[in-house]
Amino acid sequence: MLATLHRHISFPLARKLSPSAFGSRFSVRSMADSASSPFKKIQIQREDTTFDAYVVGKDDAPGIVVLQEWWGVDFEIKNHAVKISQLEPGFKALIPDLYRGKVGLDVAEAQHLMDGLDWQGAVKDISASVKWLKENGSKKVGVTGFCMGGALSIASSVLMPDIDAIVAFYGVPSSELADPAKAKAPVQAHFGELDNFVGFSDVMAAKALEEKLKVSGIPYEVHIYPGNAHAFMNRSSEGVNRRKGMGMPDEDEAAVQLAWSRFQSWMIKYLSA
Repeated sequence: MLATLHRHISFPLARKLSPSAFGSRFSVRSMADSASSPFKKIQIQREDTTFDAYVVGKDDAPGIVVLQEWWGVDFEIKNHAVKISQLEPGFKALIPDLYRGKVGLDVAEAQHLMDGLDWQGAVKDISASVKWLKENGSKKVGVTGFCMGGALSIASSVLMPDIDAIVAFYGVPSSELADPAKAKAPVQAHFGELDNFVGFSDVMAAKALEEKLKVSGIPYEVHIYPGNAHAFMNRSSEGVNRRKGMGMPDEDEAAVQLAWSRFQSWMIKYLSA
């Protein structure tokens, strides 16, 4: 069986997580539902399976596939997709539901869901999402993702020839899944200096990725943000509390805005028709 990314991203479950970081399970699921209002829910078919996806943005705008963290399609990834759709000059964001409707409401659930993910199937879901966008008004399509989705974004640049740009946040694929030295699409990557998920999104992983991208010959940027830990882009009140409960209290709005500015410039450069 294909070795999966979770070898690198088994978050230390022994950490004591504050129950207040999550609230009740129902309130978290309610937040996920309430965040869906700007979205059009669609179904995408690939081979013999169908999966749900959520689309927001102008119909004829450049497309961006937005890949979830290990939590699933929750409030935070939907926040990111809405943000992306609103960046000038406007993008059409699509979130494929890689977990088929399941959402991890605490660390243990998220770990269980990610451990059970069919990574080869997830790559096929991403490819089908790119195809859907190109068949539905987007002349060019990029892929972005966060944490688990960041790693899958970089894997996409290696495994799919029809992607025009990648922006990955704090995640690097295992060598068994994809070798970034073979990337085919321009890659921009973002990491927090204090990220301690060794081999997956820490500074050493970021620097190793940079060396691999040099070999690939494609345009690339690797940015490291001082004083920031994992998942520093998560700025909703719920996301901030969740990070604090996981031992990541840093809040750096300037770094977040800088990362979004770099994201915007990269996608404009490579997705402009």
